Amino acid sequence: MRRLIAILPVAAFVIVLVGFMIGLKRDPAILPSMLIGKPLPAFALPPVKPMAAGLTSAELTGEPRLLNVFASWCGPCREEHPVLLQLKAQGVTIDGLDWKEEADAGAHWLDQNGDPYAKSGNDRTGRAGIDMGVSGVPETFVLDRRGVVRYRQVGAITPQIWAETIAPLMAKLKAES
Repeated sequence: MRRLIAILPVAAFVIVLVGFMIGLKRDPAILPSMLIGKPLPAFALPPVKPMAAGLTSAELTGEPRLLNVFASWCGPCREEHPVLLQLKAQGVTIDGLDWKEEADAGAHWLDQNGDPYAKSGNDRTGRAGIDMGVSGVPETFVLDRRGVVRYRQVGAITPQIWAETIAPLMAKLKAES
């Protein structure tokens, strides 16, 4: 009995140590999404820019596309923006969801920096983003032609992330269309 009592703390320590080692091998930047393989939750958002169309989840079908969640107050969004403009120039369809700000702030920012979006909607309250599991901006969802989420990028899309992860997936999705 005394041996068991003496071994128990050592065994507990080893179990905790193994748990920490497993945790260290995981990439903290990878946040799983409950939406992978599912359509986006239904939403209908007013436009970011006056006199433009808003954005609804029902419209995000027909071809593979990106849904980029952004905000004018977001520092990493500023770094990502030139990449999105390049992707638009290459023919990639990108829709935008302006998260947790007034539409005029998002419209002003797009007017100043260029607008990479086919359509964009203003999610002033953040409800649509929350329903999608958005934890911050920027985040981008890769959608197939049916509007089903196939991938979620947390953080800015860099040229490397585009080339190594998202572009091959988009090519595969286009081939399936």
